[in-house]
Amino acid sequence: MSALPVKRACDLADSADQPGWLIEDLWADQAVGILGGEPKCCKSFLALDMAVSVASGTACLRRFRALRTAPVLLYPAEDSMAVVRQRLDGICAAANTRLDLLPIFVITAPRLLLDLPQDREQLRQTVAEINPAMLILDPFIRLHRSDENASKEVAPLLGYLRELQREHKVAVLLVHHVRKGSATKRPGQALRGSSDLHGWGDSNLYLRKNGPGLLLSIEHRAAPSHDNIPVELCQNGSALALTVKTGQEHTSPPATTSENLSPSRRVILAMKEIAEPVSVQELRRLCRMRTSTLCEILAGLKDRGDVIHGPHGYSLASHQCKTAVSLPDTPIDSSGNGNGKPLRQLSFR
Repeated sequence: MSALPVKRACDLADSADQPGWLIEDLWADQAVGILGGEPKCCKSFLALDMAVSVASGTACLRRFRALRTAPVLLYPAEDSMAVVRQRLDGICAAANTRLDLLPIFVITAPRLLLDLPQDREQLRQTVAEINPAMLILDPFIRLHRSDENASKEVAPLLGYLRELQREHKVAVLLVHHVRKGSATKRPGQALRGSSDLHGWGDSNLYLRKNGPGLLLSIEHRAAPSHDNIPVELCQNGSALALTVKTGQEHTSPPATTSENLSPSRRVILAMKEIAEPVSVQELRRLCRMRTSTLCEILAGLKDRGDVIHGPHGYSLASHQCKTAVSLPDTPIDSSGNGNGKPLRQLSFR
């Protein structure tokens, strides 16, 4: 029997050689982790938004930049394929991209259980074939027959996913529910089941209700965390997608409030006032700023997906003309798994 491989500490790779961000400030490259929240809190919408972001290079939630563009593999264990397709189409519309152009691959098997050796091997072979940057499994409860409260049963499942991550250099996102009556707990401690689930994650995301809207908390093992980011489910025509709230939709003209607004906000408000494509010269006059500063701001807004540059100038992305969808004050009855529901009964999870 051979000895375990070792290295001197000084020979270990430094931070410059380590993976950075897959989605800036939201999910680390090659990170494993949990996307948690109570039922009907749009967890699946956020997971699919991340899939579109990584596959297209567009900003997730119209806010967080994708720093690596690559295929995504997902397994929606609860929702019908029609619902998944409709949600992806809506998110692509919000991100100003097309689903048929994106390398998003959906596992359509009726069952995938991580506690069965043959299913684990099939998933491993699929990941090797697709070579995705991110694997999304939604939700954890449908992926095993183990006792979630027993660490000795949960740990092997998480260990297998960690092996998969290291072997194929793939980020793994596991959608999971929180305990009932856990609204006052720290988000990670509110996850249902063994505490191994919280400790396992390199990047963790949590969604929770906040009146008619939602709050997003971001937690990283090796980077600063962010709490209470307001997000909302917005409708643009028939398309539904989550987006980070950017403040009040109505405000005074930018020329009279420039002292109280950030430069980016002044540009967005000026474009809302015009409501049509506008040139850099016209924006410079309205916003009263230097051309170099304005061009830098426009480049940042374009990277975030807030503006579009076309042949007639700059215009606001479609999600800036959005209608927020109110979420129910109390969770919808979570009985059943939603398979085969008609689109008019689309649930927010």
